Amino acid sequence: QVQLVESGGGLVHPGGSLRLSCAVSGGVFSMYAMAWYRQAPGKQRELVARISSGRSTNYADSVKGRFTISRDNAKNMVYLQMTSLQPEDTAVYYCNTMTLTREYWGQGTQVTVSS
Repeated sequence: QVQLVESGGGLVHPGGSLRLSCAVSGGVFSMYAMAWYRQAPGKQRELVARISSGRSTNYADSVKGRFTISRDNAKNMVYLQMTSLQPEDTAVYYCNTMTLTREYWGQGTQVTVSS
């Protein structure tokens, strides 16, 4: 059983930065690709960024150049560094992974970008 716990959300002004963290327990973390998704009110959940077990990354076009996903296999942590935040980045951000048998989600952390 894999558990994902996000932290680091909050209220930030446009142009500001936040770093989200996801603590992962259970399973073999180093073997998993990890991802961050987000869901804004009234919208579908969308992929923000993904990092493979080999640390290859990919990003949604809307966050390229502003967000950086990383992982620390020694600490079983995955991070999302967000810069130049805009109001359209406001959403609940979810940590995600998929094992051979099922998909796992964290509980989400709210990010609000507002002046």
